[in-house]
Amino acid sequence: MSIEQFQNSILLFDKPHGWTSFDVVNKVRRVLKAKIGHAGTLDPLATGLLILCTGKETKNMISFQGLEKEYTGTMKLGATTPSYDNETKVDHTFDIAHITEETISSVIPHFIGTHDQFPPAHSAKHSEGKRYYEYARKGKEFEMKTHSVTLTEFEITRIELPDVDFRIVCGKGYYVRSLVYDFGKALGAGAYLTKLCRTRIGPYQLKEAWQIKDFVNFVKPETELNAGS
Repeated sequence: MSIEQFQNSILLFDKPHGWTSFDVVNKVRRVLKAKIGHAGTLDPLATGLLILCTGKETKNMISFQGLEKEYTGTMKLGATTPSYDNETKVDHTFDIAHITEETISSVIPHFIGTHDQFPPAHSAKHSEGKRYYEYARKGKEFEMKTHSVTLTEFEITRIELPDVDFRIVCGKGYYVRSLVYDFGKALGAGAYLTKLCRTRIGPYQLKEAWQIKDFVNFVKPETELNAGS
């Protein structure tokens, strides 16, 4: 097949753990030698579906922002971190002896619907021209503002304390790390995110996505041929 099939296209990738969204963009750009943008970032510690647009399709990237998203993840009860995930070390610990499956289930309904949410201090939100994480990593104080977000589904899929697996469906601008932090707070036990995977964006499914290595190997023979001709 020709590289041309990937021009002016919507491409789905499974972002590897530890990669930034821009790492994926740059890798694919080098392979295709085309104009590329992504339609919604994922944190470096998260994995899962990342939508890339090439050529003329980059003009339509904004259309993906309003689509609902599905995530699966794992939270650890009994502790918090400044970043609400594994990026930073535990700063507080809590007793979880009072936590039961019934306790966890009883808290879930409070998070369903549209609510105001504080983003994590270690996030890419802006305050006075700088991103939150730029202030947080330097230990500087700054004003954090809430924004309205929507959670339509929240399902607990496994409980092996202190670990709890979950699946959620949410709207634009939702911070799963903040959900986990607030969930732990509601339980009086603290919590932080240890694993996160985006499995769906609107109608686009993770199971339909390319692995980076497979994509590079698929395109590489032609790029090497073109380079040598």
